[in-house]
Amino acid sequence: MAIKRPTETSSAAQATDDALTFRAAVRDVKPLAQTAPAQGLDKPRVHVRRRAPRPAPAAELAESLPLIAADAADEHAVGGADALSFRRAGVREQVLRKLRRGLIPIEDELDLHGQSQSAARRTLAEFLLHSREAGRRCVRIVHGKGYRSGARGPILKIAVNVWLRHHAEVMAFTSARPIDGGTGAVYVLLRA
Repeated sequence: MAIKRPTETSSAAQATDDALTFRAAVRDVKPLAQTAPAQGLDKPRVHVRRRAPRPAPAAELAESLPLIAADAADEHAVGGADALSFRRAGVREQVLRKLRRGLIPIEDELDLHGQSQSAARRTLAEFLLHSREAGRRCVRIVHGKGYRSGARGPILKIAVNVWLRHHAEVMAFTSARPIDGGTGAVYVLLRA
């Protein structure tokens, strides 16, 4: 049994037949009359995105974040191995879950190890201000677990937990994955 293959001449003839059939089908169609655009109608409004108010300078911001007294650390009660987590109203749980799993790319990092509380507060405020101005969305802050703090517990960890909750540019934060510092670091999601 021989298989018949289409030849170039038969496909050209088919295309010509299709074109003739189409022209016959639309022979009686008349173009629509062109109408002038209506006069006097308002132009559509252009929605302009309003910029967020410029954040306060780092020095003012640092002063607005409270220092944590040794006796107030009991009030916040966070241990070195405890995981931190926070999200503002309006931030979906799925976003926090992605942040916790490390699925949002980290664009910058700050290490606060060995700093005093006042120096860490100033450094953190400057870092968040510069990160926001640079358009960064997700950063990692290493605060440590406070194992060298003795009986006082993790002072910087408690302070960072409180400071990030008070900072207006922070939308959410959660303890990092073990490979990125575990409970000694946090992933921070900044306002877009």
